[in-house]
Amino acid sequence: MTFMGIGMLTISTYCGFLYASYTRQVNQSQSLTVPQDVSDRYNHTAATFDADVDMSERLMRLGRKRHDLIQMAKGNVLEVSCGTGRNLAYYDLSQMQGQGQGVVERGQGPGQGLLKGCRSVTFIDLSPQMVEVTRQKFERMHPRSMQRVSFAVADAGAVNPSVAGAAAAAASAGVATPRYFDTIVQTMGLCSMPDPVGTLRHLGSITEPQHGRILLLEHGRSYYDWLNRMLDNLAPAHADRHGCWWNRDIGKIVRDSGLEVVEEKRWHFGTTWRYVLRPRPKSG
Repeated sequence: MTFMGIGMLTISTYCGFLYASYTRQVNQSQSLTVPQDVSDRYNHTAATFDADVDMSERLMRLGRKRHDLIQMAKGNVLEVSCGTGRNLAYYDLSQMQGQGQGVVERGQGPGQGLLKGCRSVTFIDLSPQMVEVTRQKFERMHPRSMQRVSFAVADAGAVNPSVAGAAAAAASAGVATPRYFDTIVQTMGLCSMPDPVGTLRHLGSITEPQHGRILLLEHGRSYYDWLNRMLDNLAPAHADRHGCWWNRDIGKIVRDSGLEVVEEKRWHFGTTWRYVLRPRPKSG
């Protein structure tokens, strides 16, 4: 009984310490005034970003989820909010098959065939430091494919194929300059944007209308109120330090964008979201 009493006392003391620590962090977080646009934080964290997130991504098996998402990328690809290039290992840069601009899912249509792999990939981010890390990493991983990719410091809410540099990558691949992107990829980017809804709407306008896809892997609010309260309480401090509002309602952002949902999946108590989206067909 003595040992049991000591054990219970130790556990209760530890729980009390955790609660006091959490309460202190909440009070500090709630006292901060943090703008919605926290993307500038990445300029200071680019050099250490991979080391900072490696362990948490391994524990959450996000590498597999990134792989599965990027395997759907085909044709002329744009990756926005590319960060430090954590998706680079998963792109299929093998020889394209077929012709035409849009992705044709059944290989049908005049002058168009089934697209396999990525014809060109354009990586953009608002942070010059992040873009440079991605460029250097890609050159180490895929030295023979540099002519098929481009890197640019650009705003996802205003980017277009010519500004992004996709035209140069397409020319190097021996194909015409695209009017649209066949695939747009974004992973863990909506959390740092000041206008995520407006950005998604713009991305929809530069996605190939018939067969193009927007692929998202994001983190945000949970299924559970208790977890959402924790995210809300600590959100200002997390955003100020890491440049990420981790309590955003990703589902609402997607719905408000007006894009059509092809697929939706969630993991990790609902905090990790995967979407496959496409432009909504125009009526009439």
